Amino acid sequence: MGLLDILLGRTKPVAPDLDQLFALPSAAVTLEAAAGFTPTGQGAVCFATVEGPAFEQTHREVQALLDADTERTGPPVRLLRDDYGYSWLVSERAPDQLAQLVNDLHAVNSAMEVNGFGPQLLCSLAGFEKAAEAATGPRTADGQRLALVYLYKRGAYYPFAPLPGTGQRRDNALELQVKAALANDLRIEQDLSRWFPVWGAPGL
Repeated sequence: MGLLDILLGRTKPVAPDLDQLFALPSAAVTLEAAAGFTPTGQGAVCFATVEGPAFEQTHREVQALLDADTERTGPPVRLLRDDYGYSWLVSERAPDQLAQLVNDLHAVNSAMEVNGFGPQLLCSLAGFEKAAEAATGPRTADGQRLALVYLYKRGAYYPFAPLPGTGQRRDNALELQVKAALANDLRIEQDLSRWFPVWGAPGL
């Protein structure tokens, strides 16, 4: 980074580091101990919608690879498009198969990178929930959902906690508590303006 960049406050973009995804299982242990959230087994990769035969071939290859996993007990990998026009490749595992879910997310990101679709990748997320009987951590509404979102182009995570039954409102206090709890487990995005809401994301 040059002197002009420093003077103008510009920062060098962080290179994508997909290996950061493998930190999720250990972070999940901390998250459960600190706040009572456990994995739902649902996760997804979000990307700008791509059309054309090259992407269709990549999608088929990824889907065939993940669906061939003999440990998969949930539904096949699905391709969805949300109300905002973004696409999601969604994987569902048993709640105790977070490591396998992370492998799925890594495989999808890697396949898209290798096939030239890295610029379209936006984020990956894993879903968590706090059961009604959970007694540890900050109090939340019954059935509270939480996502740990990995920003592909930032190489960092942030928590997203939509408030149940309130429309498009989020639990900012809970998000900050999770940020503090996971500071030693995950590379956390420090710029809160980049904690984009992912309303209606698969897995939440």
